[in-house]
Amino acid sequence: MSAAEAERTKPDRTKYLYLAVIVAVGLGIFVGFVAPDAAVELKPIGTGFVNLIKMMISPIIFCTIVLGVGSVRKAAKVGAVGGLALGYFLVMSTVALAIGLIVGNILEPGSGLHLTEAVRAAGEKQAEGAGESTTDFLLGIIPTTLVSAFTEGEVLQTLLIALLAGFALQALGPAGEPVLRGIGHIQRLVFRILAMIMWAAPIGAFGAMAAVVGETGVDALTSLAVIMIGFYITCALFVFVVLGAILRLVAGLNIFTLLKYLGREFLLILSTSSSESALPRLIAKMEHLGVSKPVVGITVPTGYSFNLDGTAIYLTMASLFIANATGDPLSIGEQISLLVFMVIASKGAAGVTGAGLATLAGGLQSHRPELVDGVGLIVGIDRFMSEARALTNFAGNAVATVLVGTWTKEIDRERVGQVLSGALPFDETTMTDDAHTGEPHVPEARGGEDRSALTKA
Repeated sequence: MSAAEAERTKPDRTKYLYLAVIVAVGLGIFVGFVAPDAAVELKPIGTGFVNLIKMMISPIIFCTIVLGVGSVRKAAKVGAVGGLALGYFLVMSTVALAIGLIVGNILEPGSGLHLTEAVRAAGEKQAEGAGESTTDFLLGIIPTTLVSAFTEGEVLQTLLIALLAGFALQALGPAGEPVLRGIGHIQRLVFRILAMIMWAAPIGAFGAMAAVVGETGVDALTSLAVIMIGFYITCALFVFVVLGAILRLVAGLNIFTLLKYLGREFLLILSTSSSESALPRLIAKMEHLGVSKPVVGITVPTGYSFNLDGTAIYLTMASLFIANATGDPLSIGEQISLLVFMVIASKGAAGVTGAGLATLAGGLQSHRPELVDGVGLIVGIDRFMSEARALTNFAGNAVATVLVGTWTKEIDRERVGQVLSGALPFDETTMTDDAHTGEPHVPEARGGEDRSALTKA
């Protein structure tokens, strides 16, 4: 038996890693309730783990997009994928917005609550520096230097540099192939480092969960249970009913089967409250599923800034909650104008813990300043709502990747069936399909009969 075959047949020990994560989350909750003051001090452990994941995001996005776009002969096809993805994101954000408004108006959360001075102070603090103009957002996509996108960890800046590098390698033709092979080696290295970092997940999950339970306590959870339960139910309806129906109609896939395939990523998000912690793994798993590298490389990073389904639902319900709690309910016209503004302003908030709260405060400050004080009411439970936001955003981006791959015929349906049935398990050790070969391949678009769709001139 060769060394490569021996490595392939080695038992998957990562299942113990995720069992350890579940145990760590339980221990974190226990410590948070029993010793809240000590638990809060553990917050840097969780923050440190998430930061370790974040430092890998820029190089993974860069390698994935450059390898995908650089191997494509027809640049217009890449633009078509991006345009289709953005159009879909806009439609689904609008649907999420509408669902949040409907449920929020039915539940009328926040009625009967009263503001205290402490709550007012918390609301004012969240509103400080929360606003960002559209011009600032657009200029922020351009990095200061060619390499600053990697040092500053900005997803959209990395996306821009990677697209430019990919198109430049396209133009070089055969002369760019050595560069592509080199980037392929770097991608394998980066994914191997990520696999090593994942072994720290139980420690990070313990610190993050202990801190949030210690900070929040039981009182805030019980007093604000209505909006929390309503928000979770709304997110579940959106994922399983709306996204599930679209996935079945367009791709012929069962939403539960897809989410089961991504179960470890959902557990990681649940323990860190950030969908950004699972972004590198989503890229690797969507490629393994059978979606072509260009589609994955463009749809996933773009979706993390523009496909904010969970954030849209959160912003609608939280705004209605605050307006009702302050005794100044929003009219339907005010609801629509305010929330459309906040969805536009929330670009880049998908993966960052607490960014949704800052967007909420900024939107209220610009449209209804008298409601900003009420943001303090929701500060206590925002972390728990952040988990539902992150899970919904992640599910939305996974479904979007499959849908865009289906529409552009850049998905290998036979491979999808094999992967989801468990016949082709994901390699947790390397996170790349070509890890056992001596030379990383320059990727081609998958898609059965449509394999040449991206590469033909």
